[in-house]
Amino acid sequence: MEQPRIRLGSDDAWLELARTGGSSWQITADWSSCLTADFTADLSAAEAADFAARMLSHLRTPSGVRFSTAVTSGRDNPLTLNAEPVGDSFAFFVRLTPNGDDTVCHLQMEIDPIATSELREAFNALHTALAV
Repeated sequence: MEQPRIRLGSDDAWLELARTGGSSWQITADWSSCLTADFTADLSAAEAADFAARMLSHLRTPSGVRFSTAVTSGRDNPLTLNAEPVGDSFAFFVRLTPNGDDTVCHLQMEIDPIATSELREAFNALHTALAV
């Protein structure tokens, strides 16, 4: 059976969150094959499902509202998505922190706008896969 995962972005800039087993998740980001981040994070299925649910909650509200959602709250957060509305889409500013929320070791990148309907579908699939 395939593990739960979500991939956001295009060939130029993308982010993937994929469970590799149990509470182990692989977070990978790539910007034009020039800058890559790839690390393991320890997340429970409940934390990942809660993240997907919070994203869905924001995506179900009318467009035009900026929001930010972190995978987990607190020091051990490996990923934060800051969403900026662009028409009926959202562009994302991604902040990856392999060693937790620190200011020294992190990667920030931008993902071009993605249609809200496509985002809802992707986060709904992740949430559904974690609910099983």
